[in-house]
Amino acid sequence: MAAGFVTLATLVPDAIQDMRYHGTDNFVGRPVAAYEAGICILSEPAARALQAVQAELHLQGMTLKVFDCYRPQAAVDDFVRWGRDLSDQKTKPAFYPDVPKEALFQRGYIAAKSGHSRGSTVDLTVVVLDAQRAGHVVRGPLADGMDVDMGTPFDWFGTQSHTENSALSPEVQHNRRWLRTLLQRQGFRNLPEEWWHYTLQPEPFPERYFNFSVR
Repeated sequence: MAAGFVTLATLVPDAIQDMRYHGTDNFVGRPVAAYEAGICILSEPAARALQAVQAELHLQGMTLKVFDCYRPQAAVDDFVRWGRDLSDQKTKPAFYPDVPKEALFQRGYIAAKSGHSRGSTVDLTVVVLDAQRAGHVVRGPLADGMDVDMGTPFDWFGTQSHTENSALSPEVQHNRRWLRTLLQRQGFRNLPEEWWHYTLQPEPFPERYFNFSVR
């Protein structure tokens, strides 16, 4: 790792790590370049901020689940190659059914640079550990071990993933706003087009795009 980075497990050992780009459950449909292990790496300030988020979640009977953290530039380049291959659309029904693949660049779902490569952006959700306690904070169906209902899966390309989509149920709207408030208290800013996407402010490496592998 580059200096100033840590594994999330060092500071938040009980966070669930469901690192999608190390496996096949992602919009590319295969492991992505430079993800040699399914671990979350972040800048140390971002990891410490998530440590504070986790402490608050524990009091509410919940825990963090992370889908992606630091993303090597080589992985971003892999996304770009996939996006340009219009013959490969096997994941369209699961991840972008309403968006033509040729529009993924135009609409900003794929780009040549990603804030994840600066090391302080994380894609996440929240999992229920104690449904009784969590029910005082979040809404919708709750059971121990289930994800809090955020309305769409992670990496769903479409307007339904916009954090402030008013067409979704009141329960989902509440949960997304609650998550945003929770993360904002620790210095994270949400990307409005993706309810799961948060970046620490200020970023410790605002102008650098790293390319060491996740291992």
